[in-house]
Amino acid sequence: MDINFHQITEITSWLFFSYGLFICTGYFFSAIFSLIELRDYKKRHNFEDEVALLKSSNLPQISVLAPAYNEEVNAVENVRSLLTLDYPSFEIIIINDGSTDGTLQILLDTFDMVLEAMPYYEAIPTKKVRGVYVSKQNAYKNLKIIDKENGGKADALNAGINISQHPKICCIDVDCVLERDALLKLIRPFLNNEKKVIASGGIIRIANNCIIEDGRIIEVKLPNSFAARAQILEYFRAFLMGRMAWSKIDGLLLISGAFGMFDKETVIDVGGYSTKTVGEDMELLVRMRRMMQEKNIAYTVGFIPDPLCWTEVPQDWKVLYRQRTRWTRGTIETLLTHKRLLFNPKYKILGLLSAPYWVFFEWLAPIIEFFGLLYFTMLLAMGQIDWLIVGIFFSLVYSFSILFSLTALYFEEFSFQQYKKPKYMLILIGTALLEPFLYHPFVMWAAIKGNIDFLRGKKSWGEMSRKGLTNRDYRKDKPKK
Repeated sequence: MDINFHQITEITSWLFFSYGLFICTGYFFSAIFSLIELRDYKKRHNFEDEVALLKSSNLPQISVLAPAYNEEVNAVENVRSLLTLDYPSFEIIIINDGSTDGTLQILLDTFDMVLEAMPYYEAIPTKKVRGVYVSKQNAYKNLKIIDKENGGKADALNAGINISQHPKICCIDVDCVLERDALLKLIRPFLNNEKKVIASGGIIRIANNCIIEDGRIIEVKLPNSFAARAQILEYFRAFLMGRMAWSKIDGLLLISGAFGMFDKETVIDVGGYSTKTVGEDMELLVRMRRMMQEKNIAYTVGFIPDPLCWTEVPQDWKVLYRQRTRWTRGTIETLLTHKRLLFNPKYKILGLLSAPYWVFFEWLAPIIEFFGLLYFTMLLAMGQIDWLIVGIFFSLVYSFSILFSLTALYFEEFSFQQYKKPKYMLILIGTALLEPFLYHPFVMWAAIKGNIDFLRGKKSWGEMSRKGLTNRDYRKDKPKK
């Protein structure tokens, strides 16, 4: 039976349409699950519970690990933020991963650190540790600084795990600013849970242009750049409408490397962070979950929707491009490393839902979209376009995209209302209207380049320069109090 060109194009068009419809359906259900989880969380937790927790002497001790590579712009401000955390018993370990700038020296000078002979067991092999520093000041008695040879973020975190002294580890980026009650909230899933909790994650918010004093967010402001504002919407969708839904069905495959808490014993059992991938945060959680399933141990992964951690995101398009290509490579490396999960009923929801979703809608979505654009261009060149159908289809896709972003903004208002000025919401709505034309094509192409880099065997992180959370512009305009 012969199939003519018209039939081929019709079949191909329906395939693209069906894929898009399937994605939209998934987004719809994730919004429903997220709303239910947000509502339930707000009912379960209140301020009085946090006060009671602070007074408790039975909370697990926590080691906060923060790798630092060329972070002299933000290092001191963010260590001060960590030192002000409200938690009964914790230590802070900054791991200087062979920085080539003044990161180590500025930390040593600011916090009056001295070298100390500290024996430790190297449970996880790492690059050579040159020294461990402690402060001569009693105010900084819970602060340690590790100086080691450069080995990458995963290797730095493994060094921190080796030297840490507490049963729970909280891994963060040193450029992050934590809310004072961040540890109290992130430890909640580990308390009084029938299942073994192996990890807990929280929502990441964007600190660009916010007012920060003494390591605290004083005023939440919108970034000046469109790229950073688009990332605010992206983070709302990812955390409030994505990970909340996966948390509801206990299917999380990723806890952000910027801020996550883990059971130290389980991390060591699986061999720590992998140094063979640039997506070490995702790969670790998948490996931990896989081990628990294979050992047939009842476990769970917690997620806290409170805005606990604020981080600086790239505002420069080149830096953002490098970040997204790296994220894509990390995703591919993790999925291929753990390809045995795919559609494997042995791993339950992990194998039957989480892994397939990440393959078909995280890894392959940009590729399919890119080939869809090439297909459209081919039809356009051949004069095979029905502009009425194209107009209807474009209107539906654009409207759904805007609706999804507006729903994410509603979830933010419904839950935590961090952007209190009405003009901020109007600006974000304007950003949502422009994002499909300006930001989305950019991140799609970055994902395509990430696939190309993976095929070429690229392994490097790439430089991630930062402007720093110092509020210089703000202080020029505002007098000191």
